[in-house]
Amino acid sequence: MDTPDNIRKLSINNDAREMLVRAREEGIETVWDRLAAQEPQCGYCSLGVSCRNCAMGPCRVDPFGDGPQKGVCGADADIIVARNLGRTIAAGASAHSDHGRDILEVFTALAAGETSGYEIRDEAKLLALAAEWGIETQDRGIAEVARELGDAMMEDFGSRKERVGFLERLPEQRKKLLDELGITPRGIDRENVEMLHRTHMGVDNDYANTLLHGLRTSLSDGWGGSMVATELSDVMFGTPKPIKSCVNLGALRTECVNIALHGHNPMLSDVMMQAAEDPELIKLAKDKGAEGINLVGLCCTGNELQMRKGLPMVGNHLMQELVLLTGALDAMVVDYQCIMPAVVDVAKCFHTEVISTADKAKFAGATHVSFDPRRGLEIGKDIVRRGIEAYVNRNPDRVRIPEGTVEMMAGFSVEAILGALGGTPEPLVDAIKAGKIRGAVGVVGCNNPKIPQDYGHVTLTRRLIENDILVLVTGCSAVANGKAGQMMPEAADMAGPGLAEVCRALGIPPVLHMGSCVDNTRILTLAAALANYIGVDISELPLAGAAPEWYSEKAVSIGAYVVASGIFTVLGVQPPIFGSQNVVQLLASGLDDVVGARFAVEPDPEEAALLIRRHIESKREGLGLPFIPADDIETEQVA
Repeated sequence: MDTPDNIRKLSINNDAREMLVRAREEGIETVWDRLAAQEPQCGYCSLGVSCRNCAMGPCRVDPFGDGPQKGVCGADADIIVARNLGRTIAAGASAHSDHGRDILEVFTALAAGETSGYEIRDEAKLLALAAEWGIETQDRGIAEVARELGDAMMEDFGSRKERVGFLERLPEQRKKLLDELGITPRGIDRENVEMLHRTHMGVDNDYANTLLHGLRTSLSDGWGGSMVATELSDVMFGTPKPIKSCVNLGALRTECVNIALHGHNPMLSDVMMQAAEDPELIKLAKDKGAEGINLVGLCCTGNELQMRKGLPMVGNHLMQELVLLTGALDAMVVDYQCIMPAVVDVAKCFHTEVISTADKAKFAGATHVSFDPRRGLEIGKDIVRRGIEAYVNRNPDRVRIPEGTVEMMAGFSVEAILGALGGTPEPLVDAIKAGKIRGAVGVVGCNNPKIPQDYGHVTLTRRLIENDILVLVTGCSAVANGKAGQMMPEAADMAGPGLAEVCRALGIPPVLHMGSCVDNTRILTLAAALANYIGVDISELPLAGAAPEWYSEKAVSIGAYVVASGIFTVLGVQPPIFGSQNVVQLLASGLDDVVGARFAVEPDPEEAALLIRRHIESKREGLGLPFIPADDIETEQVA
């Protein structure tokens, strides 16, 4: 059994530690236990030099020269590592882009009047998108415009176009470069299918060629499927504006029916919030002995609702088992992505009902309620009712909710940020030129149990804002920084003098919550807007990206499209590529000469902050802006 000291090493958060102690006391297995049981993990797989793409294998090659140097087909380490990485990018891009397609299909059904519980809540954004896509809006009804926009966006998923529509947001320099390299994304599904074709045995056996198509595939996600998801979610559910919320397991309420919304797609969770406000269901909850219905968020479904409605968050990826351990959760409603199958096993230790809703994401042992947008509100009410019925089975003696929540602010869409600046990037550009804001970094991505939960996110972010670098966060990173108290206007006290001055003047935090995982496209849009305003390529701006605790294939796609868009990106977890020095050289150095950006791997967030600071100062110097040496950074430990 782990000692208290060992448990402290698993997470920096007190609410997580309290639930981990309970898990040990009751013998309930968590993700950390399963990781320990897997040790030592396969070295060949960790280096990326194992291959099971055909039935002549599985094969492995020995990067140290003592064993096989080629697979049965003749593929060497370079080919095998590139194949594996290409397929990882395709899987991640497919996941986010399929999310985008789901949103698009509901949007088109809404435009046709075939849904229940949905409406167009931001008509101005709909009309702006239509104009961007060349669709006539004058003297036309909203539904008619929406139908034509939906049809146009659906074309981006096919194979008949030369480029995806949102690519027009890029600076001309970047569009020209992508064309010259032959990596302009043509269609979302097309690029993913071609990547799977290229990595079939006997097709693309040039590692550099394979990886260039990997960039193309990721771009079809970042400037295609994920951007469709973000923009149409804003149209249907409202474009986020700054809003206060709170985070921690303390958001659960002993006296209420507690229902957690977990996953990534806001289609169901939005109607769930409507259903939870239904007077008949509230009365039913009170008839069962509860004081009301309390919805809380997990992962990116929660982030979507927090951005728009201030939904309280109980945690990020590594909290999904721990929220069940409180004994106070009556239902966990899941859609897809980042949901551990183990939640069903942990829920069996309590009274919690796990309810799956996506037909593409069923969970053995869970109750499945097939989601249909034509009956969206009706299904939402049915699920809330199930949560109320489960409340009756709660054992009050087993309820242990950690005390307290932390206030945080969300809702920083591109529109909200530019609105706070008077509708133009000029004030932000002026602050960067003056050195009050030295640059900006997107700190994004998941939790990984190989790293103390949230340590990478919180430490890196703290070091950056201390040095007048604005931080933009999404997904699990947003929740981590919220827990650390870095996402309220008062957190300006943690920032350097220049950034603090700007934050106080605007009444904003130094760390801006921009949404869920797919909403990393907001960061792309903002970067493109700054580059277009100044008249430079994105690669010339003092920007960087970081994924300190990434684990998923989606994160690999995100990192690839950020680099392909011209933004230096630091990973905190080593990707499985180190079995090929040629692949490492290309990604960590050679891409600079190709797309103007590259990857770096640095597990220590203190050192990662130094890398990013040096990069930002070099970009400032390239633009002729004031320079401060990166070695001036202080690196005291975060408590």
